[in-house]
Amino acid sequence: MTTEIQSNGTPGYLVASDFDQTLSFNDSGYVLSEMLGISDFQKKVAGLSRSNLVHQGAELAYLLRHDPEFRSVRREHLVEAGRRVRLKDNVEILAEVLRGDLEGNRFRFFVISASPREVVRSALEGIVPPENVFGTEFGYDPSTGEISSILRASAGYGKIAVLQDLELKLKSSPDRTVYIGDGSSDLYVMHHVNSHDGHTIAVSETKSIGRVAQRTVLSENALSVLVPILEDILGWDAHRIRELFTSYGLALRDWDKIRTDWLTFHKAPTPFVLNQAAVSHASQNPQRTSA
Repeated sequence: MTTEIQSNGTPGYLVASDFDQTLSFNDSGYVLSEMLGISDFQKKVAGLSRSNLVHQGAELAYLLRHDPEFRSVRREHLVEAGRRVRLKDNVEILAEVLRGDLEGNRFRFFVISASPREVVRSALEGIVPPENVFGTEFGYDPSTGEISSILRASAGYGKIAVLQDLELKLKSSPDRTVYIGDGSSDLYVMHHVNSHDGHTIAVSETKSIGRVAQRTVLSENALSVLVPILEDILGWDAHRIRELFTSYGLALRDWDKIRTDWLTFHKAPTPFVLNQAAVSHASQNPQRTSA
């Protein structure tokens, strides 16, 4: 594979991000459900998760196609739901920074989500070019406008497929890929990126994702994901990073680096106690051996 080369002769980087609760505060499925007056969306999602019927993250796509309460959804409803999604702070600046030239380093920014493509593109309109946004794609009945099929679901392995297509199109080496996500639906793609020497960033305290991601950053500001990119990939120090934020009119007030160890204890089984007693008895009555 030929790697995309920047103007200064060094390879560029591909940055891919999840959408729901990574670039936004709320799940687009909840926004759509509230708009439609559907009150048990969380219960429906939990039921699908327990059944393992669909990949995690693809629950909304399944409901849109098969649940009677969602049969009224049309393309325009998805677009309107996207307009109502509350984005994290400064998503537009994040996209602007990654479009720029960070001291000769070129980044290509994409969004890969299991949410409907229409929702994500609408939410990020004017921020991320629509051709750089990938989501679940539906087929629509030409006579009724109803969702008639799921053409492509970018959940689970589907996210990996989109990422590999992008790497091939951009002629980008997998070790130059950065993936940003928040939950268990991102585990497949994070394992994939890690196995190819790429870089993974988690933006939530979810244990499953924290164990896999190389860095975890917690903030309500979307710009926070730049910290591990600038530190780990470009080798910037804290002073240079603060200067970059200041140039966009943002003062970095609190920056705490904390290592968290998750511990769970339970009572030791009886055999362990007996073994300890046996060891104590043996130490008090050592066997004699000939020299």
